[in-house]
Amino acid sequence: MNETKEKIKTFIVENFLFGSEDGLGDDTSFLEDGIIDSTGILELVTFLEEEFSISVEDEELVPENLDSINNVTAFLERKITV
Repeated sequence: MNETKEKIKTFIVENFLFGSEDGLGDDTSFLEDGIIDSTGILELVTFLEEEFSISVEDEELVPENLDSINNVTAFLERKITV
């Protein structure tokens, strides 16, 4: 698992799953599985902006970018390479 994906997974597990990654796969939907709610998305965005020195725009706050570990990793890779 690459370093970016590992950082995201660790953040999700520590902040939303109380240290247990049971049932959390790379494609697990944060919203559909009740892992993160709308307030949690804001926490995730704050983490991403601080940890990876990016800015997440309002129009980027969509499930395609932020609803799973794989989606967030791909979103970051696009943001960082631009």
